[in-house]
Order: sequence, then structure tokens, then C-alpha cells
Amino acid sequence: MTDFPLLSVVTFLPLAGAIMILLFVRGAPEDVARNARWGAFWVSLATFLASLMLWVKFKGGTPDFQFVEEHDWLPAFKISYRLGVDGISVFFVLLSTLLTPICILASWNTIQERVKEYMIAFLVLETMMVGMFAALDFVVFYIFFEAVLIPMFLIIGVWGGPRRVYAAFKFFLYTLLGSVLMLLAIIAIYIDAGTTDIATLMQHKIDPDLQLWLWLAFFASFAVKVPMWPVHTWLPDAHVEAPTAGSVILAGVLLKMGAYGFLRFSLPLLPEASEFFTPFIYTLSVIAVIYTSLVALAQEDMKKLIAYSSVAHMGFVTVGIFAANQQAVEGAIIQMLSHGFVSAALFLCVGVVYDRIHSREIARYGGLVHRMPRYAAVFMLFMLASVGLPGTSGFVGEFLIMLGAFEANTWVAFLIASGMVLGAAYMLYLYRRIIFGELTKDDLKSILDLGPREILIFAPLIVLVLWMGIYPAPFLDVISASVANLVDNYHGALAAAEGANTLQASR
Repeated sequence: MTDFPLLSVVTFLPLAGAIMILLFVRGAPEDVARNARWGAFWVSLATFLASLMLWVKFKGGTPDFQFVEEHDWLPAFKISYRLGVDGISVFFVLLSTLLTPICILASWNTIQERVKEYMIAFLVLETMMVGMFAALDFVVFYIFFEAVLIPMFLIIGVWGGPRRVYAAFKFFLYTLLGSVLMLLAIIAIYIDAGTTDIATLMQHKIDPDLQLWLWLAFFASFAVKVPMWPVHTWLPDAHVEAPTAGSVILAGVLLKMGAYGFLRFSLPLLPEASEFFTPFIYTLSVIAVIYTSLVALAQEDMKKLIAYSSVAHMGFVTVGIFAANQQAVEGAIIQMLSHGFVSAALFLCVGVVYDRIHSREIARYGGLVHRMPRYAAVFMLFMLASVGLPGTSGFVGEFLIMLGAFEANTWVAFLIASGMVLGAAYMLYLYRRIIFGELTKDDLKSILDLGPREILIFAPLIVLVLWMGIYPAPFLDVISASVANLVDNYHGALAAAEGANTLQASR
């Protein structure tokens, strides 16, 4: 237990800011909009700066949870308010707190209606995201996990495009259905173990037959969030209709919730079931990588192309997680972080030209390099990072995943490698049609390049993509001990189960 509740501050500061904006931002509509924007930005920036202390004070080399806070909540049921982070979760907290002020800046001029409510929704969303990654009690985790749906549903449904209500309801229903099954699994684990404390449950042995049912219940929830093929169909609709900042959070953070669930719960709590279903995960992941890459090649809408590319990239992540060795799991975490930066930046790149021309059709553009050289350079960096060019964050994650996957299953490694080739094809296709060629359309001849606010938005993402690509050691040093502990415990549980089965068969 730490003396200063740093995690609680990072978690609930945005919510406190949202309440302050709700209660005290009043007056003329233009004053309300201006004060809500600045209030949300300063609160989110303060939250990010506070969250940096988690990284600064994090002690590498230990798999233990750090910054742990615990208070009795429902003592009769042994349910407590318990927060903490380890090497697996700490960077996802930082990712959430980094992207929120970027999203608020990106929405500065584009959101003109109900600005106060929009900023409140983003701050509430930030609290829910951080709380989910920091929760160390199953019930607390589930509350935050589900609560993320509400502000995201509103962001898509209120401030989205023409088909926003359809996309918002599809997003909500898909994710809610899977989460109900996860709730049943949590209740079953509580009845079996008598506790919802995640650290305690890591040491609890669950019956192998029960593990299979629990694993499927968790899979139903996490697979929709990743999203894995074939439950990915809500994602393109949600991305196309969401405002730019909504797409940034959706791709940057919310897709990581499912993969984080596999890492935090499926592997350590249900090792035998995870091993049993690994071929199933490999199959779905390979289909996701190849099929959605081919679908991306056929897209005419920029957002849809990037949305399908997200499904393909998350297919790499699920292969890395279930390969269950040190390199692959580390690669999966790095790939998730990299995808958080890169996909967020790509959606911001789409938003830049959409704000100017109000079209996402690829054919609507061409020759932008002649008028927007700074934009062309920024777009090129993130396009190459998405492809996995050495020197960018995308390469580090994909290389480690390929290394670990080759050790686990050569055929799977070979098949997902084809996805890298397809990824280069659809990203270069997108870039060529938008940036290169002749500048023939009249309205594009007067389009403006990136302004100071837009450069400020892209700057931290550029730094992180290059930093992680050139010198990933500060990230891997934090991650490695927790991953090693996870992998060792997973294989130790499998070896113990195999030994028990062998002994029983010999009798």
C-alpha cells in the first residue's frame, strides 16, 4: 500500500474534471464551448503528467503489482476496491492518458455542437479506461470494462456521421452480449474460489472441465473487443461514423481491452483451456490477418481501410499472446502500444483532410504533396510504421511476434508473415492515391498544410513511434519481468497438469 494514492488520482482526476465542467461551466454558448474545451484539455494534460510518475517510479525487474491501493468495499462478499499496475498494464494506462488530451485538441474546431457534453464524455471515458487497466479486483474490473461502453456509445451516436445511431447500437450490442457471458464467468470463479481478488486468483487452481466453459465465456467478451474475425463487423461501421477523436480512442485504446483481457485472465487463470484452444485462436488470427488485409485492399473509404488494417494488426497480437513465450508476448504488448500510436495517428491524418474537404473517399484526393508537404511527410512516417519498417515501433512488435510464433508454430508464422506483405500493399496503395499524382481537383489547389495545433497533436506520436522503433529498451525493461512471470507460471501450470494426468493414467 503506497502512502499517496497515485493510481486513484490518475483514475478519477478526469471524472472530477468532468463534474467540475458539468457544474460550473455556464454562460453564453461561445463561452461555455471555450471554457469546456480549455477545462477538459488542462484536466487531461494534468492526468497525463501525473500518470508519467507511474513510469518514472516504476521498479523494473519485478513482476509484482506496484502502486497498490486497497480499501474494503463489500467486505461481506470479500470484494474490495483494489488498484495496481505491473509491467503489462502500466503502459496501457499511459496510452489512455496520452491519447485523451490529443483527442481533445483534435476536436477543438471540428466539434461545434454540444461541446460541453462532448468534453464531459471524453473525460468520463478516460476514467473508465484507466480504471479498467488498473483494476485488481474482478468486480471493479468488470464495472470499468462495461462503463467504457456508455461514453463511447454517446460519442458515436451523438457526434458521429449520418449513420451514427446504427453504428452506435451495433457497437453497443456486440460488446454488451459478450460482456454478459464474462459476468457469468466471474460469478462462477467467485463461487469456486471465494474471492474476486485478481492477485489471489492467479494462485488458484480451477478444475480443467470448468476452465473450458470459463475460457469460452471470456473469449466471447474479449474477442468482440479485439475484435477477432468473424465478430469484427461492428468496427468498420463504428470507425466510419465516429468523429475523428472517437476513432482515435476506439483504435488506440478500446481494441486493446480484449487483448489485455486475454493476457490478464485467459492465460494465467485458465492455462489448460488456453492451451486447448490455442489452435482455434491461431486459425481465427490467421484468417483475420489475411482476409481483412484483402478486404482493406478493396476499400474506397480511408477510414474503412484503416479500420480493416486494425483487425489485421490485432490478429498479429492474438497470435503473439497465445504463442505464450517470452518474445511473442513481449512483441504482442509492444505491437499493441505501437498500434495505439500508429492507428491513432492514421485516423488523425484522415481527420486533417476530412476537416478541409469533408470527404473520406480515396478517389476524391490526389497530389496533396504539392500543397501539403508537411502533411505528406507525417502521413508517410505513420504509413511506414503501420507496414513495420525497421526504425519504427511497428517493426519491433512484429519482429518479436514473428520470432516467438516461429518457435511455437512455423506454419502460423509463415501465414501471418503474408499479412505483412498485404499490409504494405494496402498502405502504399492508400498513400499513393492520396499524396502522389497530379493535383487536378480545383478545391485541392487551395488546401492548407498542417497548422501549429495539428503539428502539436502529431509531435508526441512521432516521437514515440521513432523512440520505440530505435531504442525500445526502456519499454521492454518495464514489461519483461511481468511477461517472464506470466509465461513461467503458464508453462508451470501446464507441466503440473500433464504430470498429474500421467500419474493418474499410470494408476
